[in-house]
Amino acid sequence: MPRHRVRPTQRSSASLPRYRGRFGHAEAERLLWRAGFGPRPGQAGRLARLGLDDAVRSLTHPRSRRLRGPAPQVEGRGLAPLDVWGHDVLWWLDRMVRSEAPLVERMTLVWHDWFATSRAVVDTRWMLRQNELLRRHALGDFAVLVREITRDPAMLTWLNGISNTRAEPNENYARELQELFCLGAGNGYSERDVRELARALTGWRAEWSEGVGWTHFRLDRSRQDRGRKRIHGHRGRYDWADAAALAVRHPRHPRFFVAKLWGYFIPVPPPPRTRAGLERLYRRSGHDVRPVVAAILRHPLLYEGPRMVKPPVVYTAGLLRALGRGIDTDAWSWLTPMTGQTLFEPPNVAGWDDDRWLDTGTWRARWMVANYALEGHTLDPKGKHPGLDRERPERAVAAAHAFWGRPAISAATRRELIAFARRADASADAPWKRTTYAILRQNALRMLLATSPDMHTS
Repeated sequence: MPRHRVRPTQRSSASLPRYRGRFGHAEAERLLWRAGFGPRPGQAGRLARLGLDDAVRSLTHPRSRRLRGPAPQVEGRGLAPLDVWGHDVLWWLDRMVRSEAPLVERMTLVWHDWFATSRAVVDTRWMLRQNELLRRHALGDFAVLVREITRDPAMLTWLNGISNTRAEPNENYARELQELFCLGAGNGYSERDVRELARALTGWRAEWSEGVGWTHFRLDRSRQDRGRKRIHGHRGRYDWADAAALAVRHPRHPRFFVAKLWGYFIPVPPPPRTRAGLERLYRRSGHDVRPVVAAILRHPLLYEGPRMVKPPVVYTAGLLRALGRGIDTDAWSWLTPMTGQTLFEPPNVAGWDDDRWLDTGTWRARWMVANYALEGHTLDPKGKHPGLDRERPERAVAAAHAFWGRPAISAATRRELIAFARRADASADAPWKRTTYAILRQNALRMLLATSPDMHTS
């Protein structure tokens, strides 16, 4: 099914609302959290000086995709993601922390949730290969991404593509291709479309090897249903590639795509005018993801709208980026499951439930994440810190704030931190306590800032 690719025109994006307010440190910081994993030290200020358009352009068209900083090590050794439990999680977390193309890495996470596949069923090597596929197409042509994910070994294993034959059609992938990936539940397709799409998707197979797992994925024409099918009102001898194209070319796909993609960046639905404009932009671009993401990142609601809870892995990576700390412990392998988000293991084919990002269960794990992140970044109570015992509460809070790169915090959070610092001061009722308590107070302020509502949201 040939496609003619049309690049978006200036006019198609110019009609969309654009943020016209001040683009300062706070706005740049929010952009870096929403389109990445938070700022490195000084990064928000540098981005703010570019202005909104150039800031967005620097993220959507990164000059480099390199990883900056020391390679990850655990107990003096490099990572072995194929051989050691949890090292696959560390491998990807390291990319989030060190990447010079944070939006590319964030979109890789978006697609991992969108096309949710899990190592609970799939071999780690195929999960890592799929991860590279998602990264390669992070800001590219969505139709190409759908085609490639349709024949991806991890997805073929996860949704039974290798069990789908002309003699025994398996509808799992055909259903999710429409319901979760391209159209939305019950939106413009019927049960007959599911069955016919499953017929078009037949033919893939793999070999099972003891001790190795599934391998040698390939298309076997003897297993294909090459008969005529009727899908979404169209008739033809469609195959797996046609099936992927038909799902993306469905007239209701742009609306679904825009609304779902928008929700990864802005926590309220797009206004009707915005949604319609993004749909036009997406269609005219030939299903190109980059211009749609860029338009969302320039939208007023990203900067003037409500705050958004950071996914647990984004929060974790962001703390490490702020501290300039790399992956030097395997603790993140068991901490991330406690926060409710294990990389390479979404709970089901629908991905993670964003409503569970922050509740009474996961908040305790986030506290532990902050505690582990601060290891090696606290003041030694037995060390010498001249002048700290004479530091006023307001100054102590300012020092803790500066330690984290002066993130945007609310007046209410600042008041609570100052009140805490004053109580700590008041409890130092002996000369020896003045110095010790001042050190402990600064460590506590750093921890309280890291776990404040402002740091859990952006």
